[in-house]
Amino acid sequence: MILFLDTGVLLAASGSATGAAHFVCRNGAGQGWTLLTSGYCLQETLRNLPKIGPDAAATWESEIQPVLQLVPDALAMGERALVFPKAKDRPVVITALAAEAAVLLTLDRTDFHGALGREIYGMRIRTPADFLIEQRKAGLI
Repeated sequence: MILFLDTGVLLAASGSATGAAHFVCRNGAGQGWTLLTSGYCLQETLRNLPKIGPDAAATWESEIQPVLQLVPDALAMGERALVFPKAKDRPVVITALAAEAAVLLTLDRTDFHGALGREIYGMRIRTPADFLIEQRKAGLI
């Protein structure tokens, strides 16, 4: 399953070894998950890592970044429309769709769930915790 991780998830994974975002990154390969992010999210992550805490950069470099596949940023969706008021988050959604992610993992419930709902063009939008709960209920983890 292809998962796209946005900036908030990458920062959370780097900042807390006990959170759902870190679990996804640490166990993704063993679960058969392909973990994607984009250059846009990567740059936002690097810019904000110092705000997370003193160990976040080391965790990012040793545990999180190595398990990610970087996909090119996409700026358009062809003939599909996207009405999404948050300009800063639009590249995340478009890139995740272009990468054919099954799930966009985000911690931003307000902007993503509030504006787009829990799915867009067949791609689910979940928090890492909600995603893991669904996987557990389905007996997949």
